[in-house]
Amino acid sequence: MGMRRDTGSGVGKGVLLAFALAFAGVAQATVVVGEAPPDYLGKTPKGEEIRISDHRGKVMVVSFWASWCPHCRKQFPALDFLQQKVDPAHMRVVIVNFKEDTHTYRAVLRQARDSSVTWTHDRTGAVSDAFGVSSVPNTFIIDKAGRVANIRRGYSEESFPQWIDVLNGLLAAPAPAEVLPQQAPSPDAPPAPEDGAADEAVAAASGR
Repeated sequence: MGMRRDTGSGVGKGVLLAFALAFAGVAQATVVVGEAPPDYLGKTPKGEEIRISDHRGKVMVVSFWASWCPHCRKQFPALDFLQQKVDPAHMRVVIVNFKEDTHTYRAVLRQARDSSVTWTHDRTGAVSDAFGVSSVPNTFIIDKAGRVANIRRGYSEESFPQWIDVLNGLLAAPAPAEVLPQQAPSPDAPPAPEDGAADEAVAAASGR
């Protein structure tokens, strides 16, 4: 019987150890500047699945937020105006809800029904965990090759011009040679952003 108890205990410990290692792997997930981030960003309210790999050749701004976060709400107008200023053919701003229930998420959506950015919902936390996000706002700027160019945790009006410098550089950079040409924008779409377009966006968003 002693042998059985020892064997059972060893099996139990092995299961617990495997579980602990798996949990630690999730908890330690990180996204590193210069590398490709996780691809999937969730679904929009209309059911579109947003993947970074579908936006190669564009700059992306991916920001995680929650309704209880005051700094997230302060960031919304700046991100929204930025998307209005730079056509989605060249840059797409995606804001990912951080682990909130559907009712809360939809309530915020109703308040922001005129928003220009792309909204997705990470109710289960799978997307947030893959990006290593444990606090909000947490923003990742993705270059035209689909790699992380910059990571910003938190938000303040004083720090936003630094984002703009990064975005202007990425928007001005040529698309990688292996990226297939994007679908041509409609005749009514704005032209590609000129140098400094993002500067005008942040100035207007800040009321300067």
